[in-house]
Amino acid sequence: MRFWPRSKKPVVPVVRLHGVIGQGSSLRPGLSLAGIESALDKAFRTKGPAVALVINSPGGSPVQSSLIVQRIRALADKHDKATLAFVEDVAASGGYWLATAADEIVVDESSILGSIGVVTATFGFPELLAKIGVERRVYTIGENKAILDPFRPQREADVEILHAVQADVHAAFVASVKARRGTRLGDDPDLFTGRFWSGRAAVDLGLADSIGEIRTTLESRFGEKVRIKSVPTSRPSLLRRLGLASAPSAEALLGAAHAHLLWDRYGA
Repeated sequence: MRFWPRSKKPVVPVVRLHGVIGQGSSLRPGLSLAGIESALDKAFRTKGPAVALVINSPGGSPVQSSLIVQRIRALADKHDKATLAFVEDVAASGGYWLATAADEIVVDESSILGSIGVVTATFGFPELLAKIGVERRVYTIGENKAILDPFRPQREADVEILHAVQADVHAAFVASVKARRGTRLGDDPDLFTGRFWSGRAAVDLGLADSIGEIRTTLESRFGEKVRIKSVPTSRPSLLRRLGLASAPSAEALLGAAHAHLLWDRYGA
């Protein structure tokens, strides 16, 4: 990592990666590459020694996590910029995947990190339909077109298909973490089981590099006159800025409830 001469007044742009990863709604802003790409481009084009990422995310879409990490690394290589991630409350699952895009990960002692795993949650209602006298009718071409239908009894073949997909996603996640963290990772057998740890334990395991916070860390690297410049990732819509946003839809409410459950899992 290059160090900036202390006689200058370097600028370090900061991009906040906050929230559930994936498509959002009016009640739950989502983190996606499309939504933050312009902010990332602007941050890495800024003249200065480094780019800082402030991460606070319980995870979400593995695809968007992977795309964002790939974009950050491409920009860092193109502009020859050091990249530092600062974890606030949570960098778990896809949120931790985002943190690995940085050259260094700095955490608070009480941050939550890890959860390198894959989860799918659903419900089953076949007995409820029978109880209330409702008949489920589904017509498909292809025997696997309606797998995991929550309104029919669970089939082992359906679960096997799901597990095969989850295994592929988990393998991609683990490979990305190993590629970015390398020999810094410890050999704890629980590292890739979906378990999560405190910031202090994460440093001991090699999931993170040090305990600290953004201002003191950047001042120690680039001098007390370092300028920390926030780069917004999005702007509210015109209707919302005027106080005329429409009432939330049922889909938006369900999305917000799902996000709440993800945060609750990590006590955040």
